[in-house]
Amino acid sequence: MSISLMRTPIRTAIVLAVAAALVVLFLRNVDLRHVASEIAHARMRWLTISFVTAILSLVIRSLRWQYLLEPLGRATFANAFRATCVGFAASTILPARAGEVIRPYFLARHENMTATGAFATIILERVLDMLTVVVLLASFLFVFDPGVGAANPTAFTAMKWAGATALAGSIAALVVMFFLAGDPGRVARWMTRVEQTMPSKLAGLIGRVAEKFSRGLGAVRHPGRLGVALLWSFPLWLTIAAGLWAVSVAFHINVPFTGSFVLIALLVIGVAVPTPGAIGGFHEAFRVGTTTFFGAPDSAAVGAAIIAHLFSQGPALLLGLLFAAQAGLNFSGMRRLAEEAK
Repeated sequence: MSISLMRTPIRTAIVLAVAAALVVLFLRNVDLRHVASEIAHARMRWLTISFVTAILSLVIRSLRWQYLLEPLGRATFANAFRATCVGFAASTILPARAGEVIRPYFLARHENMTATGAFATIILERVLDMLTVVVLLASFLFVFDPGVGAANPTAFTAMKWAGATALAGSIAALVVMFFLAGDPGRVARWMTRVEQTMPSKLAGLIGRVAEKFSRGLGAVRHPGRLGVALLWSFPLWLTIAAGLWAVSVAFHINVPFTGSFVLIALLVIGVAVPTPGAIGGFHEAFRVGTTTFFGAPDSAAVGAAIIAHLFSQGPALLLGLLFAAQAGLNFSGMRRLAEEAK
């Protein structure tokens, strides 16, 4: 058996072990009958609002992506939306956020643009997302905080430091992207020189890929275009915040609307754990946020986390599987596409 074949089962086993450990941590010392009762008595009107915001966030995300793709070529909203849903569906059923690489490759099948360039816009999206989340968190910490920090000063201080670090990292990433986007051929020329001194086809291949990637960062080089993309990010994340807030209200958890900015920041950390569908990481981050800062009972926090996760993943999963099936792409095909993209 080759090393590459052995690597996949081992990696899968590690991911599943991490997911299982997080689920155990999430459900520790919780009465599941009380959790079921909390879910059964959740206010349906607020759950409906949360479900609608989940679909609306996919629409806004697709519109923003369509705008970021313009330097590469004109992509239709329909194709951007389908690729977004397929990508999120793949991340739900495959580990290591595989949907992030499947999404641009799926789009490239239907649009006249390179998958590498489209992938660069995904990286740019993540930087814009991080900047937006940090700004929302800072607005809560320094403007809207209704005394939540007093509930757990240590955790609140740690959150401030984490937010400052994320802001610095996002700005640094934008600077690097600006440098790369300024002259897409620069990296290719560097690698050509390397190829001349070290005879290697790999250097030329890396150079060509890097050039396509740099072209995908075209929006960074134009402050106006980058500013519009950043503006698109605020309605996106405010919609996500509204969905989390609505779920909290449905479970009678006393979270102000701006308090959902804290939950978002914690969830960004939770979903960074590369389990399929962010299982475990999302749940525990939501539970910790609502119990630590907003005094939610464990049973209500666990029930709300389960429903919030279901709404955050469900619509994209169902739509993504539908669009993938229409394109003749099944689960095995998604996994092969993810491996090829890597």
